[in-house]
Amino acid sequence: MSVAVAGRSPTTFDIKSASLPLLTLRLKSPDLARLAEELLAQYGDRPDFFEDDAVVLDLSTLPAEQAGAEIDFQQLGELLQARRLRLLAVRGGSAAQHEAARAIGLLQAPDLRVAQAAAPDAAPARRADSAAVEPPPPGALVIERPLRSGQQVYARGRDLVLLAMVNAGAEVIADGHIHVYAPLRGRAIAGARGWAEARVFALEMRPDLVSIAGVYRTGDEPLPPSVWGQRASVRLASGEAGDKLIFEPVAG
Repeated sequence: MSVAVAGRSPTTFDIKSASLPLLTLRLKSPDLARLAEELLAQYGDRPDFFEDDAVVLDLSTLPAEQAGAEIDFQQLGELLQARRLRLLAVRGGSAAQHEAARAIGLLQAPDLRVAQAAAPDAAPARRADSAAVEPPPPGALVIERPLRSGQQVYARGRDLVLLAMVNAGAEVIADGHIHVYAPLRGRAIAGARGWAEARVFALEMRPDLVSIAGVYRTGDEPLPPSVWGQRASVRLASGEAGDKLIFEPVAG
């Protein structure tokens, strides 16, 4: 026989479990000056790109020869804060690094699981550190006008659809996919907040730069004739050999 007994609860507070959206910065070098340069190259002079997102610093990705390197967490935190990223916790690293992180109030996150992108092979690329995330919700920002050099469009939290040319020197950014139903000659950055499943599609693929989830390839590295100037798509593939961008022709 069950018995129901009245209970008591605090009148001034409740404690409930909650989930916090986090970004992970996978540090691959303790060189903060170079980190600042590459953040600028990847995200440009856009201090509003992030929205005070909480960041966990992953030190487990440092090369073995630099695994115990001294890191100025205060400087790193200020560098990220300038881009509206809030350094919250540290994962991995040495005991000395943990102590230095705790000294400025950072938390430890040893059990954090970082999502990994999956897939096969193709063109070599370079990665700017970012973690895989959930896909953006349905919906797209549609742009009907051509974009001139120096113009920029960012589809925050959704796909981006362009119905006219993206000229050299222009920049299109989306947290989701990018569809260009015209020549793409500027910079295209898809999966800007780390979604590794994002893709870039163009009726005429001639980009200054194309990037997916932080993995990028510049126009200085020629594309094969099968995709250069052709109807093509780009996706990200990650495996034991590293991160690669896969450029593929699209049937007309």
